[in-house]
Amino acid sequence: MKRNIYLLYAMTFLQGMVFYGAIATLYRQAQGVTIFQITLIESISYALCIALEVPWGVVADRIGYKRTMVLCCWLYFLSKIIFWQASDFGGFLAERVLLSVVIAGLSGVDTSILYLCAGPENSQHVFGVYESLGMAGLLTASAVYTLFIGENYRLAALLTVFSYGAAALLSLGLAEVRPASTQAKDREPFAATLRATLTTPGLLVFLLAVGLLTEIHQTVTVFLNQLQYERCGMSDTTIGAVYIAATLLGLCGVWSAAVTRRTGARNAARLFCLVPALACGVLALTDRAVLSVGGIWLLQLSNSLFQPFQVQLQNRQVHTQNRATALSIHAMIVDGVAIVGNLAFGALAQWDLRLAFVFGAAAGLMALALLVYWRRRTHLV
Repeated sequence: MKRNIYLLYAMTFLQGMVFYGAIATLYRQAQGVTIFQITLIESISYALCIALEVPWGVVADRIGYKRTMVLCCWLYFLSKIIFWQASDFGGFLAERVLLSVVIAGLSGVDTSILYLCAGPENSQHVFGVYESLGMAGLLTASAVYTLFIGENYRLAALLTVFSYGAAALLSLGLAEVRPASTQAKDREPFAATLRATLTTPGLLVFLLAVGLLTEIHQTVTVFLNQLQYERCGMSDTTIGAVYIAATLLGLCGVWSAAVTRRTGARNAARLFCLVPALACGVLALTDRAVLSVGGIWLLQLSNSLFQPFQVQLQNRQVHTQNRATALSIHAMIVDGVAIVGNLAFGALAQWDLRLAFVFGAAAGLMALALLVYWRRRTHLV
């Protein structure tokens, strides 16, 4: 069981090594893709994830988690090859379509393996290490980009292809955490899994809040941050250096369990909503580099601590033997929130970047209201 955990640690480190991460938006814009087209591609990707989540979850519970991981890791590798060769809207859309297949396939599978191997008591710590190692990979790649790659965007994409190829090879060493059932009579029907998932008290409200907080982080720290930095007059080299520092904060996920124990889960949940709202508010009101960087760093820190916390809570709310299917249903709901949020962010940013950050602040406060309601219904924190 420990071998699976260590292999997944190594794989997430390698898959975190996205060498073009610091200039992901600028890379696409250099190929003639606009910011609205970028967010449109993201929304199409989320829609495909929603359509594929449940079928993939059912398949994973049938064929086993190892086979699902291996297949998806090799498709992940292929998607990076397509990205490396993409030169227009159609190319980046094709990459994202394939990536949607991968994301839907991996959704709930990697965390299910970790949860079952580590046990409920140690799962938040393991999730935190897992999240942090992904950020460590991104940090390593960002340092290489800043020191050696510079404006050679194509080289950054090619190096990413190599790291994802190595992760695909490592996936072959995983062991099945539990054998896939070979008899139909032993399997829980999908309808029963769906009913058990959707009738879990307060779960829908919790997932809506998770979707809002995750989308704030995803859109602001991956796409809008670079536009804000350009608005502040920062150079590509400075953006790369700031991105490395932000990635360092992503390593803080390893302390997620300790932070929630010290502050109390209830207070931690409040902070995970208020900090993103504050960060987006600062970004909306300033064009100063120092304040902008500080806002992005706050958002990164909050998300790093929040993700292991929410993944552990998601797994605690699974009450069915088809864990991957249930977590895929969770992801489908979260992705639905992401589609709406992503289009809103993109449209507002195209009009006025400051309005996009105002929307982010409002979304953080809405997530807080939803989590307060969820806590009163479930008393899980």
